[in-house]
Amino acid sequence: MSPPAFQSLDLRALPAPEPMVRALDAADALAPGGVLELLTPRLPAPLIQQLRDRGLHVSAERLDEGSARVTVQWPDGDAVDGKGDGEDTR
Repeated sequence: MSPPAFQSLDLRALPAPEPMVRALDAADALAPGGVLELLTPRLPAPLIQQLRDRGLHVSAERLDEGSARVTVQWPDGDAVDGKGDGEDTR
């Protein structure tokens, strides 16, 4: 079995609403078990909520320069709670 697909997108230099649009498009294209890393200009609370509403696992962390790293994973299996593991949206 091959490891899950991993994709990283650096969205920090894009004007709004482009980071959200590209992040949601990439998340919608995730295969089961796939992982998406998003680098965003700030902690994107509305994006995080939209990703969770889609049933994706989401974790986020603030980076030193004020930007954020958001990790999105499409869960394997049928049980989806949308809450994710290790979430930190403070």
